[in-house]
Amino acid sequence: MTKPSPFILPYAVTSLVFVLILAMLSAPRAQADTPAMPAPDMEGVSWLAGSAMEGGILIGRLDPGLEMTLGDETVPTATDGHFIIGFHRDSDTPQQLTVSAADGARRQITLTAGQRTYDVQRIDGLKRDHVTPPQAVLDRISSDSAAVRTARGRHDAGKGSGDFLAGFDRPVSGQVTGIYGSQRILNGAPRQPHYGIDIAAPRGTPVKAPAAGRVTLVRDLYFSGWTLLITHGMGLNAAFLHLDTVAVTEGEEVARGQVIGTVGSTGRSTGPHLDWRLDWQGRRLDAALVSDQLASLAGGS
Repeated sequence: MTKPSPFILPYAVTSLVFVLILAMLSAPRAQADTPAMPAPDMEGVSWLAGSAMEGGILIGRLDPGLEMTLGDETVPTATDGHFIIGFHRDSDTPQQLTVSAADGARRQITLTAGQRTYDVQRIDGLKRDHVTPPQAVLDRISSDSAAVRTARGRHDAGKGSGDFLAGFDRPVSGQVTGIYGSQRILNGAPRQPHYGIDIAAPRGTPVKAPAAGRVTLVRDLYFSGWTLLITHGMGLNAAFLHLDTVAVTEGEEVARGQVIGTVGSTGRSTGPHLDWRLDWQGRRLDAALVSDQLASLAGGS
């Protein structure tokens, strides 16, 4: 097992001092500003679940022999044609989805994500280097960020790729004390939104893989402490922050329900909790919303 020390950037200032403050909140979900948008009909595509909503995903299946792009990005597709499309927290620009056939024929639709309203959380009285790290630390933060970007680009999830389509298990039991999308204002300065959901639990509580995949990063990061990334396949990555110990290694395939570490308070954290995050192709997703959307697929609704 690996033991901890300090903290990361992509997950950075978003993780500051929140546990004590957020534990006092009931943590309702961000509200929809405009309704979730169903995907338009598209020849060659079967839409299975989900909706176009900030932080959410669309789940579909592509007919054999076709390829799909979103803007200029290829949409990863499983061998059986399954795919997902994710929508970032701030998805206010319509996106062009294109399906191409081997003979050059193309079909296009426009996806417009429903907008959400997010909480604003103001935290004052922090030490300056808790908000603006000193120059001596910036090189480490830059290195941490590069390592996370590299890990997110590794999509070989092994034999468990796509297992998440059967639904996500909660990685740890506990009270949700922080929600996706909240805008952080630290000492009066706007900082990155919070992209995860925080689950409070005692230090040492086992953290389990919510679905099968492959470990792409195990590293003690400046802002988020001991951090673990798993690719679940089809462009979907999960991150587990502030761990106390880590029970797996980079490159290892993990099974659904396997213990991958324990809850901790490493990095800039004020109490034991797990910060669980998802991203698709770099777009930050809402783990709570995506879990609900996957549950609807698994339930056949």
